Amino acid sequence: MAELKFKRVLLKLSGESLMGEQGFGISAEVLDFFADEVKKVHDAGVQLGIVIGGGNIYRGLSAHSQGIDRATGDQMGMLATMINSLALQNAIEKRGIHTRLMSAIKMDEIAEPYIRRRAIRHLEKGRVVIFGAGTGHPYFSTDTAASLRAVEIGADVIVKGTRVDGVYDSDPEKNPEALKFDKISYLEILKQNLRVMDLTAVSLCQENNLPMMVFNMDKPDNLLKLVLGETVGTFINNTETSLSKKS
Repeated sequence: MAELKFKRVLLKLSGESLMGEQGFGISAEVLDFFADEVKKVHDAGVQLGIVIGGGNIYRGLSAHSQGIDRATGDQMGMLATMINSLALQNAIEKRGIHTRLMSAIKMDEIAEPYIRRRAIRHLEKGRVVIFGAGTGHPYFSTDTAASLRAVEIGADVIVKGTRVDGVYDSDPEKNPEALKFDKISYLEILKQNLRVMDLTAVSLCQENNLPMMVFNMDKPDNLLKLVLGETVGTFINNTETSLSKKS
């Protein structure tokens, strides 16, 4: 196995990515695919933490239109992330990998409480750590939770798995002429208001000099290629100020 470029990685997945073609809920096929991709990087020696959203079950931002206040809606969304986290944990463990699910909200019967030093110790012992329930507070997205956990555990990089192969100047699913960035700085992300992550998450990465990779998680071996240093997706940090675009 080639030498790893990134030894400790925080993987951010959206809840919607678990839906597959269903439109709602959890697709067993997608769950198995993600677990297989996790096994590849785990077997390569990567210390892996995962944050997954809950949008396939419930989104706190949808609460207002349903007559639910934002704080309550966000708390419901946190519970949705725990359902997805449990499902992903089960799929990964079926592949013989030891995992730990840590929750920002106290749920002793199903998850450990999130404790930073304990999370780092689990990673050092080769366990995949899944961080559930966001930050534990309303008004913060799972993007922000992923950035926060990545900084706290000292991750080398935060990688965001999406349906597209990087960051574009416009939505490539709506605009066939959209141009892809090979590299871009956090400052340019904020200036151009590119919807990579929410602004709080981007600012947190920028302030802590934490690099990010945005890539297509749906392509087999992409996650493994990324941690081995192959060019996959878009690289984001504080020093890349030139915008290298390609179609």
